[in-house]
Amino acid sequence: MKSYMAKTNEIDRKWYLIDAEGKVLGRLASEIATILSGKHKPIYTPHVDTGDFVVVINADKIKLTGKKLEQKNYIYHTGYPGGLKKIPYERLIKERPERIIELAVKGMLPKNRLGRKMIKKLKVYAGPEHKHEAQKPEIYEF
Repeated sequence: MKSYMAKTNEIDRKWYLIDAEGKVLGRLASEIATILSGKHKPIYTPHVDTGDFVVVINADKIKLTGKKLEQKNYIYHTGYPGGLKKIPYERLIKERPERIIELAVKGMLPKNRLGRKMIKKLKVYAGPEHKHEAQKPEIYEF
C-alpha cells in the first residue's frame, strides 16, 4: 500500500474567517497554526504547504489570562550593541493589536521556508471590517 503525498497543484485552498473577540490568545493561535499548516485536512503532507487562508477580525478584543497583560513583554533585538528592546503587551495591544496574534501564530509554525510561506496566508485586522469579502471566507468555529 502506498502513502498519499499531496502535490502543490492539487491543493484546494479555502478561506476561513475567525472572530477573535473574547478568545484566549494561545488557544486561538494554536488553532490558527493548525489551519495554516493544513493539519486539519486528511491530505496533510509535512513537506508541502497544504494549509488554508485565515482572516482574523476583532484582534483588539483578544483575551490574555492571568496577569499577562501587565507582566508579559515582547522582546526583540535590533542587532546593534545594547539594542535589546522590550515592549509591554499592554502597550502593544493599544498600538498594534494585530501584531500580537501574528507573533503568537508565527511562533507555532515551522522555522523554515515552509513556515515563512504559511504565515503569509494569515490576515489579521484590529476591527470587525476586513477586505476579503471577494474570497467568500467561511466562518470557522472551534
